[in-house]
Amino acid sequence: MNAVAAFSLWAQRNRWIWAAIGVLLLWLVLSIVTNRFSLSSLSGIVLSASFLTIVGIGQMFVVTTGRGNIDLSVASVITLSAFVALLSIKGQDANLAIGVAAAILLGLAVGALNSLLVVGLGIPAIIATLATGYVLATATLLSNRAISGFTVSPALKYLASGRISGVPIMAVIAILGVAATSFVLRYTVFGQLLSAVGQNRTAARLAAIKTGPVIASAFIISSVLASLNGLLLGAYIGGAFLEMGQPYLLQSIAAVVLGGTLIFGGSATAVGTLFASILLILIVTTMQIVGLPPGAQDIVQGIVVIFVLALAGRQAMTRRAPVEPTSGGSDVAVPAGDRPA
Repeated sequence: MNAVAAFSLWAQRNRWIWAAIGVLLLWLVLSIVTNRFSLSSLSGIVLSASFLTIVGIGQMFVVTTGRGNIDLSVASVITLSAFVALLSIKGQDANLAIGVAAAILLGLAVGALNSLLVVGLGIPAIIATLATGYVLATATLLSNRAISGFTVSPALKYLASGRISGVPIMAVIAILGVAATSFVLRYTVFGQLLSAVGQNRTAARLAAIKTGPVIASAFIISSVLASLNGLLLGAYIGGAFLEMGQPYLLQSIAAVVLGGTLIFGGSATAVGTLFASILLILIVTTMQIVGLPPGAQDIVQGIVVIFVLALAGRQAMTRRAPVEPTSGGSDVAVPAGDRPA
């Protein structure tokens, strides 16, 4: 086996490498073009990408459950959580624990609602979470009317925007979150069950796996992480505003797919989500340097997501439709997801 074939085989098992290569290449190009990119400037990009990574990890759990599941409520959760945090903490460190507890409870409540709609009532995840997002948007409007001012807890502000030896604290939090998620996915029973459910839900049921609790857990994790991200994002920008979480909806899905997580479920990579988040922020930075208007930036990001989803879907269909002989000797394509274990 030559070096190219060996690398290709290794890359198939470590799909995060392509996002990492994209980060390196784009950063080098920007460094050459602008003559002012350095490791210190890259740390600012990593800081912005840290918020996206947190949301992306939660979205990754949902996508891994398979059947095209996506959590479209994360944007509304982020926005509402920022308002709830401001109302709960009131700019005082003494109320910080109350604010964190409120954010976690909000995430648990939204995750439980999404789980009830998807698992309990059998509503497609895209429709269920979109409806939940509309409900949360109304709650956000009410919170916006109730808030009297924008004051942020100093401790929370330091956590969201501070640095230790030049390294953003949020970057450290994101990296620790990625490491913990990678451990859960690879070495815990829950991680194995999540992959099994995502790969073949019918086979998982035949193996006596309770798929409902596994899928529900993924939606709860997604909502809790989105809520905590809203808490930190509100502290970082020094307030809250309507639709502040909207950019994270498209970007969280893009980070998951670009990072190497299979859109049809069954296989996830937290490291890839981290590198893809950095890559997406680099792409946005590049467009800002070029001078593209916000609308054009959204179009470019949408094209990137569509391209990657189309490529991932084509590869998935190729893997899931092997040729199997029939009893009459002819060959038919049988999707792997429909074959018994």
